[in-house]
Amino acid sequence: MNMSKSKLTIAGAVLLTALALPAVSGAQNTSAGRGDASRQPVQYGADSGEYTPDGFSLRGRAEVTQGSNRLRASAIRGFTANGDLTRIEATGEVYFVTPDQSMKGDRAVYTLNDGNVVVTGDVILTQGKSVLTGNRLVYNVRTETARIEGGGGNGRVQGVFYPQGN
Repeated sequence: MNMSKSKLTIAGAVLLTALALPAVSGAQNTSAGRGDASRQPVQYGADSGEYTPDGFSLRGRAEVTQGSNRLRASAIRGFTANGDLTRIEATGEVYFVTPDQSMKGDRAVYTLNDGNVVVTGDVILTQGKSVLTGNRLVYNVRTETARIEGGGGNGRVQGVFYPQGN
């Protein structure tokens, strides 16, 4: 990647301006509806951050939103290729929240190309009163489906399901 010094300075200024803004909780695009959040712009904020040649790095109350979905963690790195955001990695008290579900884990990787968010490490998936636990969860932002895999000492997925209205 061969960027001129002025382009790099402008990109850095834009990132620092975005980081100085308050959290983006009210900046979600609700007019587009809930379907396929992957088509929505990605917005981010944190206590501190930096621009790197291959993306950005956020630390302290780091947060990325896309449509109605929110990813929060202690640290978040965004990776770019040819100027496009391709992958987001989050570590430390990771929360991924959609309008219907919340997911908690130790680490998350969001691959924008396929719309998959993979949450690992003591994963807890909550939907209403229903709770599932495991060690690896794959959530697709396009289809809004989740798949959780075993965990714990016995290697099993465990959970409690409450029917609607209970």
